[in-house]
Amino acid sequence: MLSQKQSEEAMVSSFTNAGERDGIVEEEKAQTDGSGSVLKSLLWHGGSAYDAWFSCASNQVAQVLLTLPYSFSQLGMLSGIVLQVFYGILGSWTAYLVSVLYIEYRTRKEKENHSFKNHAIQWFEVLDGLLGTYWKAAGLAFNGIFLLCGSVIQLIACASIIYYINDRLYKRTWTYIFGACCATTVFIPSFHNYRIWSFLGLTMTTYTAWYMTGAAIAHGQVEGVIHSGPTKLVLYFTGATNILYTFGGHAITVEIMDAMWKPRKFKYIYLLATLYVFTLTIPSATAVYWAFGDKLLNHANAFSILPPSGWRDAAVILMLIHQFITFGFLCTPLYFLWEKLIGVHHAKSILLKAVARLAVVIPIWFMAIIFPFFGPINSAVGALLVSFTVYIIPAAAHMITFRSASARGTPPRSPQLSCRAGRPCSW
Repeated sequence: MLSQKQSEEAMVSSFTNAGERDGIVEEEKAQTDGSGSVLKSLLWHGGSAYDAWFSCASNQVAQVLLTLPYSFSQLGMLSGIVLQVFYGILGSWTAYLVSVLYIEYRTRKEKENHSFKNHAIQWFEVLDGLLGTYWKAAGLAFNGIFLLCGSVIQLIACASIIYYINDRLYKRTWTYIFGACCATTVFIPSFHNYRIWSFLGLTMTTYTAWYMTGAAIAHGQVEGVIHSGPTKLVLYFTGATNILYTFGGHAITVEIMDAMWKPRKFKYIYLLATLYVFTLTIPSATAVYWAFGDKLLNHANAFSILPPSGWRDAAVILMLIHQFITFGFLCTPLYFLWEKLIGVHHAKSILLKAVARLAVVIPIWFMAIIFPFFGPINSAVGALLVSFTVYIIPAAAHMITFRSASARGTPPRSPQLSCRAGRPCSW
């Protein structure tokens, strides 16, 4: 009798023999095609497990890194650390469930001779193929709105962060400028092409996290520092939802996995990415809260309380570049969705797709100008959207998909004959 784990391995094996063949061919082609193939492959054609790891880790840590010390002041030191570990590990488990559902969906489609060449599989398609229209609608609603709000937050964060080294322009003016810069992401075709950006993004957040840790320790505790911890229930849950938002990268998990040459290797990538993220978020938030305590309740952004220096300016600039990268991460699934809606997803012209994608960027740009703050939006998105996108929908979808023994690849148990001494035999 096959166990659940064995059935999942069987699905992976089936998928490897069918769907991954195209990925392997594309990988070899990317490595050998053209005179500048080596440099192009190094910087542009990403589809390895390492690329997926960089993408997952880079996407998890963005501007929320700067708001975690504020969350610690709302939660207290112990709750802040415990909730980070809890949400991170639980999120890694549900990301694994998403990967199992993706493999199951693609395996079924491959058996029906369905080709996904030049087609990016998305979460709502997985839900539609496995569970039907209502699940597709739920996936579209929660993931789509989450990605939309996340993209808006990135633009708002750009304007808020640059203000710490250049306050000569209004924040809305900076939003105009960075909106134009981020609009260039329409020319990045897919997650295959984020190799160099993912690497740079994670490097930048790594620097920023350790700058925050070092700067807080070097500054030391402010005079009369107080660590009162949670004083109001509403503050406690506001901080908790911000930490929940930190590990809400599931909205692009399927797209990252689909961009891999060998998606079966994704199995533990999200967990490994989360473990690395812990080395950035926990020390930085702990150190800044240790140094400034309850003063952080009036400073939602860590840059506003850390002393000005060249090191801080460098962190600001690096985080600005990272916001651009994260904006592209969050917008790319929306680009795919819009392309499929208007029928240009399979077009080979990058220019045609770029023009079509402007219809996605412009409304996001407009909303970022209207709402020039991102702290409360982080908490609202975490409470209303991430909880369903990251935890509830993946877990429920997995349970329903594999609720029957046949779906799990496990044959129903046959009745066993039981005979006891002095009693008639019974089933």
